[in-house]
Amino acid sequence: MGFYALLLIALGMSMDAFAVALAKGAAVRMPPRKIAATALVFGTVEALTPLAGWVGGFYAKPFISEWDHWAAFVLLGGLGLKMMREGLSGKAEDVRESKRESWWLTVLTAFGTSIDSMIVGVGLAFMEVNIAFAAAVIGMATTVMVTVGLTAGRALGVLFGRCAEFAGGLVLIAIGTWTLLSHLGLIQ
Repeated sequence: MGFYALLLIALGMSMDAFAVALAKGAAVRMPPRKIAATALVFGTVEALTPLAGWVGGFYAKPFISEWDHWAAFVLLGGLGLKMMREGLSGKAEDVRESKRESWWLTVLTAFGTSIDSMIVGVGLAFMEVNIAFAAAVIGMATTVMVTVGLTAGRALGVLFGRCAEFAGGLVLIAIGTWTLLSHLGLIQ
């Protein structure tokens, strides 16, 4: 597999994370250090999931494909509903939330957006590709896209306030719903 094909795959895999970051950046004002840490978490998870898929190979594919869309739907939908509720309530989210809660929410969200990357990893197991390099490219692309999403979302949040959080929640629910419906074969 050529570098440009791998780069396109990496950018495609990072789009869900970008959309989540855009919504999160609009909802919560994060300092640059937290933006970088969040982007690294997303990038690391996005790099590890294709490795896990690659290791599992085709033995894991039937199991993973049966539940990946449901997990993405529940995680993204739940986060979307939470954001919509906070957008309607008008209560600003406290950026000083507990580190454990913030950390786990970030990891769960990152995992929710990277489940499809595990399937890509399974597919890569059957191609001539350096999986370590592929995972690194996917992780770096996601890190960059999440940084851009959080930063752009931050600017949008200043302009549009709580409406942006509500809209961001709708976007997350739409991504989760689209993932579920496309895996069920109801849309293409």
